[in-house]
Amino acid sequence: MSEKPVVIALDGPAAAGKGTLGRRLAAHFGYAYLDSGLLYRAVGWRMLTDGLDPADSDAAAAVAAALTEEDLNSKELREDRVANAATIVAAHPAVRQALVGYQRRFAAAPPRDAPGAVIDGRDIGTVICPEARCKIFVDAHVDVRARRRLKELQDRGVESIYSRVLRDMEERDARDRNRPIAPLAPADDAFQLDTTELDADAAFDLAVDFITARNKPDKS
Repeated sequence: MSEKPVVIALDGPAAAGKGTLGRRLAAHFGYAYLDSGLLYRAVGWRMLTDGLDPADSDAAAAVAAALTEEDLNSKELREDRVANAATIVAAHPAVRQALVGYQRRFAAAPPRDAPGAVIDGRDIGTVICPEARCKIFVDAHVDVRARRRLKELQDRGVESIYSRVLRDMEERDARDRNRPIAPLAPADDAFQLDTTELDADAAFDLAVDFITARNKPDKS
């Protein structure tokens, strides 16, 4: 019987560095990568595009159930208006139920027969894949995360000001951490990686060391 795929559950708030870290880890270990946030962003984007209210749980659930691979490829998914809509639709139990299966199937059978999967999101280690051996919670002070997001927006040519980005991020954090369904929180056995004073290379090295140690075969 073939071995079960290794699952790396990567959780944390916006702009903490999960995306960059997740893609690098997937490339380093030869694993498949899934940004689970894109699933919720895609639902939020479809809601906005179709003129629907993200707070409408029934409509959001219908959109989530009909989500296609193509919906994950829109360049508009990275816009802040879509990110805010995503946090609203993510609070609907029916939406989460529709997307949980997608994520679990990805973990159980990664694309292209990859030996493992890196999935980043808000509740991968606590709800989606609680049995994952490698759980990492990536965090950073909100001021630092807001400055990172501001730079990202400015690099993309989007006019933004720090105070607005900070306010939006604080509001998004509050929704994510206080929602009744699967709130943002580290799993009890997660490696907590604070990137406030770390660059991408330092964060990557620490994560690789943790994953390598966790995946050492038992000597018994």
